[in-house]
Amino acid sequence: MKAVILAGGFGSRLAEMTDEIPKPMVEIGGIPILVHIMAIYARHGVTDFVICCGYKGHYIKEYFSRFWLNRSDVTFSLAENTHRVLDSKALDWNITLIDTGKESMTGGRLKRVSHLIDDDTFCFTYGDGVADIDIGKTIEFHNSHSGIASMIAVRPPGRFGALALEGTSVKKFIEKPQGDGSFINGGFFVLDKKVFDYIEGDSTVWEKGPLEKMAQDKELFAYRHEGFWQPMDTLRDNRFLNDLWNQGNPPWGPIDV
Repeated sequence: MKAVILAGGFGSRLAEMTDEIPKPMVEIGGIPILVHIMAIYARHGVTDFVICCGYKGHYIKEYFSRFWLNRSDVTFSLAENTHRVLDSKALDWNITLIDTGKESMTGGRLKRVSHLIDDDTFCFTYGDGVADIDIGKTIEFHNSHSGIASMIAVRPPGRFGALALEGTSVKKFIEKPQGDGSFINGGFFVLDKKVFDYIEGDSTVWEKGPLEKMAQDKELFAYRHEGFWQPMDTLRDNRFLNDLWNQGNPPWGPIDV
């Protein structure tokens, strides 16, 4: 099964870091968040990736072009212009990088890689969020219903701490409570190839027309995820994720790269 990952947006809300590199290449613990996301899938046996590039996509291509070299012990013979790998710590991942256009919308990017989807079912996500999601269970959930699309539903984390008040008296502080209890789109999907029929072209926004129409057609089902979930939309989010990483044992899982 393939996992398609969107990695072509401008990341304007993280402009402090995305002026020079695409958002999925912004690092957590010295490793691009894109690789963290791929590792989430790989831990559940999904290691065939299609990356939808766009804005500054050449940075992603350059990163993976030297990925094996940075993980290997190697001897270079400058006189013979050859090299010999002494010890390779290669990952068993297959990565296809596709330029899906600088201006394409989320649905448009997905449509542009439809010819690469061989199986009837595939995974799909954004290149800017992590979770302790069990990919295997989301696939099982998708196979258990008759719809063509499954998405994880999450409760968004609170942005600020809250106060527990009794009249004008502050009783205690509540550390970043969840929002109003409503579920939102968590950004991890399991889809059938039939979803491509809902995407018209490059200007199609996945979260608008396609998802809304599939919901109307009773083809969209939600897998409730009550665990850790965190997007990286702002510099504050990036610092939060880096803090979690630096504490050791990050909630979205370890990574050995």
